[in-house]
Amino acid sequence: MAEAEPDFYSDPELIVHPKPYLEEMRAKCPVAREPHHNTMLVTGFDAVMDVLTRKAGDFSSLTSVVGPKPGLPFEPEGSDITEQVEAHRSEFPWSDHIVCFDGEDHTRARALLGSLLTYKRLKANEDYLNGLADKLIDGFFAKGTCDVVPEYAHATTTYAICDILGIPEGHRAELLELIGPPPSQLEGDAAHKVGSDPLVFLKDRFDEYIRERRENPSGDLLSDLANAKFKDGSTPDPDLLSRLARFTYGAGQDTTSRLIAMAILILAEDKALQTRLRENPDQIADFIEEVLRYDAPVKCAYRLALKDTEVAGVEVPAGTILNIVLMGASTDPAHFDHAETFDMDRPGNRDHMGFSKGVHACLGAPLGRLESRVALERILARTSDIRISEEHHGPPGNRSYRFEPTYSFRSLADLHIEFDAA
Repeated sequence: MAEAEPDFYSDPELIVHPKPYLEEMRAKCPVAREPHHNTMLVTGFDAVMDVLTRKAGDFSSLTSVVGPKPGLPFEPEGSDITEQVEAHRSEFPWSDHIVCFDGEDHTRARALLGSLLTYKRLKANEDYLNGLADKLIDGFFAKGTCDVVPEYAHATTTYAICDILGIPEGHRAELLELIGPPPSQLEGDAAHKVGSDPLVFLKDRFDEYIRERRENPSGDLLSDLANAKFKDGSTPDPDLLSRLARFTYGAGQDTTSRLIAMAILILAEDKALQTRLRENPDQIADFIEEVLRYDAPVKCAYRLALKDTEVAGVEVPAGTILNIVLMGASTDPAHFDHAETFDMDRPGNRDHMGFSKGVHACLGAPLGRLESRVALERILARTSDIRISEEHHGPPGNRSYRFEPTYSFRSLADLHIEFDAA
């Protein structure tokens, strides 16, 4: 009797160790149907790039966050389901947020938000980030140990996005409570996962911020957003502005937090690499790009085929949910030499899918790169050696790490390290 194929969306082993399964699927075909939820896994670099950059109208981003769960709210009919999708748009998970927008709605909202996340604004935040990193390190420095995930990675990104947005310090603890527990797609209540607006618990507070900043702008990102105009000069609806602000707040914490934690894990396992980056901190940016290729914060995104089409020569019927496996594309040996090897010196070091590609590529990528670079610069500068805690994670060659129960994201639940002061 043949062994049953594992379920990418629920198997705990695939959440911890996804790469062998993705390699097996890619070896079958860069576009292959999996048996449990009838999605098509797109694992080859060229096929992923094709889907992400395809002309508008072939695919929708409505399923972008949770993919096949809870399923389509209708039964697809015919070779073009565009009208069906629009009739049921509000029933899709996360459909109130920019990550699931399509067409002109997405273009207008992205241009509005992108015009505010400027290099000048981000660069002005660098001094704050340096001070923040040192303050957080001071909090655990004397004991010589820390759990990187809550004490450093998540704390860095949470404080940083709050500062950029201009969220009052007295509100920050409340917002963290309202946003809910760490990301999960397998556990927890549906309201925080699959409603049209899982960030609705933040709505009253962010509606208030938009109203206040329209009356009394204070130079922060919330003020600029509250008073922004579309390119044609028209004024956005305050509800859209509130949703954009809420999504920026939520997304601004999670992705970069995961990136920082994974980067420190890789560093803690490689003393020579630590030494190199301490002596050459200008190379930390290249190191981050290879982390994004090798083991990025987002494993996959999803697209819904609106029309009968094909990808890499494989027929894709209208109504099919495609799992766009960014991790699979970034480790495709047909595109990357020695893809299984971590090599920060590889040429074209931004030629990866760590922040996706196309019109839905991560808007916050420049901020994520800045935050992670500063966080790594400061912890390397303050230490002479970083080690994985064997008490928590086991000895070299037999490590054990826990990941949050999510099939889309690569989220360490904890990362205990020990270190020596510089």
